[in-house]
Amino acid sequence: PLEGWIKLNSDDACKENNNISWYGDLFRNLDGRWIKGYAKIGSCNSFHAEMWGLYLDLDMALRYHISYLIVESHSKLLIDMITVNCNIGGVTPILARRIRNLLALDW
Repeated sequence: PLEGWIKLNSDDACKENNNISWYGDLFRNLDGRWIKGYAKIGSCNSFHAEMWGLYLDLDMALRYHISYLIVESHSKLLIDMITVNCNIGGVTPILARRIRNLLALDW
């Protein structure tokens, strides 16, 4: 029933004492074989690293016409922010809005 689905494993992190962040995510088929992936280094906190990772992942999936995507993330807050529109202190981060905008496109 899940034929054609691609799994996205998102594992983004930040070393808090110097704000060096790492986004390293990969796309695999349901047999676990690697399809695409990337790694980037930046400067932000861990939650923003998670947001950047998901934004870049979805952008890549859209560019490569991956329509059926299973996303695995370590950040429940990020998934809740994207799926149930929760926010932080009454504010929705711009990246969260950009992620929602990507999800709203015709895949």
